[in-house]
Amino acid sequence: MDIWANLPTMVVCYLYILALIFISGKITRNSSQLRRKFLHSMIGNLPLLMPFFTERLFPFLVACPFIVVTLLVSPFSPWQTLTSRLKGLNEITLEGNNIGLILYAISYSLLALLFGLRPYVVAAGILPMAYGDSLAAILGISYGKHKLRFSHGKSVEGCIGMFLGSLFSLLVGIYYFSRFYTFSFASQFTPIIGVALASTMIEVVSPKGTDNLTVPLLGSIIFILLGGGA
Repeated sequence: MDIWANLPTMVVCYLYILALIFISGKITRNSSQLRRKFLHSMIGNLPLLMPFFTERLFPFLVACPFIVVTLLVSPFSPWQTLTSRLKGLNEITLEGNNIGLILYAISYSLLALLFGLRPYVVAAGILPMAYGDSLAAILGISYGKHKLRFSHGKSVEGCIGMFLGSLFSLLVGIYYFSRFYTFSFASQFTPIIGVALASTMIEVVSPKGTDNLTVPLLGSIIFILLGGGA
């Protein structure tokens, strides 16, 4: 295990996450949706650093501590004094679903552990959640007049945002990874479109908050099944 070769990338990842938490906490309180979605989407960029790891354990070690952190700042924390000290992150957690950030950290950790050396698979699950879900929330709140039945209050406009955000982020992300790995970008169009469509449908039927788990995990599985990265 080459710790020293992977340590610089780990440090960069941790500093990036801490900077995001600090910046999101500084965003005005009148933009609660903005700061939550800012943190949500920017965390989704972490798979872009994975090509610089040499072993899959290290991306997992970056992700898994934040399962504990998000749990400690949630209403389920056994140490409420610590929750109060991390007030900024706690407020961001409370602005959304109480378990959303916890499930997000769990899904990212699982994907990092399983596919840390195939980060394009991780990205196929994380990017739709990061950017698709964020655009879905913005469009849904601002323009969501056409509600879908049996969709937990979600709208047609939100679904369009989910698809477009997923599609664009996957196109950019997979192109980026094609520069590091042997597959060609052109060969990934079918998996990309398939994951964008599937992520949109999964997000619609997932109860509030659980999409942070279902979209990343199922998105990565669908990407593999459609030949992504091959």
